[in-house]
Amino acid sequence: MTNKDNSEPTIYPMPLVRVDLAVFSIQEGCLKVLLSQRKEAPFKNKWGLPGGVLRIDLDESFHAAAKRIGVERIGIAPTGLQQVVTVGGAKRDPRAPWAVSVVFRGMVKPDLQLSLGKRINALEWRPVTDAGASSELAFDHRDLIELAVIDIRNKVRELHFPEGTLPDTFTIPELQALSEEILGHPLDKVTFRRRVLAKEILVELSEELRGGAHRPAKIYTLNSKSMKAKTKLNANN
Repeated sequence: MTNKDNSEPTIYPMPLVRVDLAVFSIQEGCLKVLLSQRKEAPFKNKWGLPGGVLRIDLDESFHAAAKRIGVERIGIAPTGLQQVVTVGGAKRDPRAPWAVSVVFRGMVKPDLQLSLGKRINALEWRPVTDAGASSELAFDHRDLIELAVIDIRNKVRELHFPEGTLPDTFTIPELQALSEEILGHPLDKVTFRRRVLAKEILVELSEELRGGAHRPAKIYTLNSKSMKAKTKLNANN
């Protein structure tokens, strides 16, 4: 684009663009979020979401940037990364007059091994209730965590279980227990079972049972075709 007099092209100040990762896991019966302690300014030694600056020389897309930053900061690229929200504004980052954050959500198993990466002193799993109430986090990451928690809980309320949430096989009581841990409150057993079976998101492994001899529970796995269709529908909406 050029100026009206067709002389020099207009120069637009570019905002700082970050990609931040809200990585969740079920541990000790509750939903936890992974925090990293910053090694460098700004907010040196403060805790926040693992993240990094978008690199136009390395990243073909936001999703590619999220995977790269995951490997660089915590040693893995969580599977099933989903873009949650993009926020931007002035005074969000002292390094720039205007900054954007693209937030991705991922879920990992509690026994997954992580490793310290670039610009990080330490990693810590913290209950989302604690992280969401903390005013000591770097940048506006308290708000970003709250948005990511709302997103994953809304998905589970709709019985859409993000990749990485469930084991390969499970019983309906186990599925309910995991849903309750994510949502943070109990669910009615009869209603939950009826909703899950009506949604046709499960495939019964008819020859397998789990539990005691008197009332063994049927074992299920996710209906992959159904979940892929729901994922595609959500992405288009």
